[in-house]
Amino acid sequence: MHVFVTGGTGTIGSAVVAELLANDHTVLALARSDASAQALENAGAEPLRGDIADLDVLRAGAARSDGVISLAFSRDYSDPDGLARAVAQESAAVAALGNELLGSGRPIVTVSGTPWVPGRPSTENDPLPTDGPVGGRGRSVNALLELASHGVRATAVRMPRTVHNEGRGGFAGLLADQARRTGVAGYPGDGTQRWPAVHALDAAVLFRLALESAPAGTAWHAVADEGDAVRDIATVVGRRLGLPVETVPEETFGPFGPIFAMDQPASSAHTRDALGWQPTHPGLLEDLENIRP
Repeated sequence: MHVFVTGGTGTIGSAVVAELLANDHTVLALARSDASAQALENAGAEPLRGDIADLDVLRAGAARSDGVISLAFSRDYSDPDGLARAVAQESAAVAALGNELLGSGRPIVTVSGTPWVPGRPSTENDPLPTDGPVGGRGRSVNALLELASHGVRATAVRMPRTVHNEGRGGFAGLLADQARRTGVAGYPGDGTQRWPAVHALDAAVLFRLALESAPAGTAWHAVADEGDAVRDIATVVGRRLGLPVETVPEETFGPFGPIFAMDQPASSAHTRDALGWQPTHPGLLEDLENIRP
């Protein structure tokens, strides 16, 4: 399969590109810079110059493909509106990609977060939130999955709050970055809230499986660790960085504060049973031992 990938040089995307190439697929990947284009070429993919905001480029990439994996998401949170802007940009991109595939029967796999369900781990059957800080993302994914009735094999892989590799990535990575800036490995609340996690290399396998065989209109959970306590995550970060570990106001984490403070475990039992996905790489707490000061 010739696959168009957006976000192909990020923590998840670079692993997905490698996984596709290692399993007899070819890859056309969006590249917003010369450095990204070179990295993709070095990996064995063909770069397509453009940005997630370049909808004509996205449509052209999808038109050249047998399937699409949409991973691009802005990480510019330099101002309070950064997260909302990133969600809106991603929503427009996903809509453009999905519309390009109408009536073709071709697959598109998009990404979202696992939902929050009070009192228990969320499952693949639980709906995504459609309000709050990332509500726009839930509405975008739901709209894409509805294209299943219009000749698009649309599926979604829901990612946990931390996708990690060599101690970097996701919410745990943001917590470590904040610790370096402030000199404190801080966590909101009492630290008992749980974050699900997955190694990027395991997540990449699930994206490939969904692309190859998942039925239209389905959602899957890329969850290896059902939920690690935030206090335990901060404890490893603090030890690795030689910093004190203590509770801090959730406002310390900007727009992510309310999300950081939530207990949000998630299950992947159905995904494992239905698609045969089995994570094999280190869990989050073990992988965080790779953090360097």
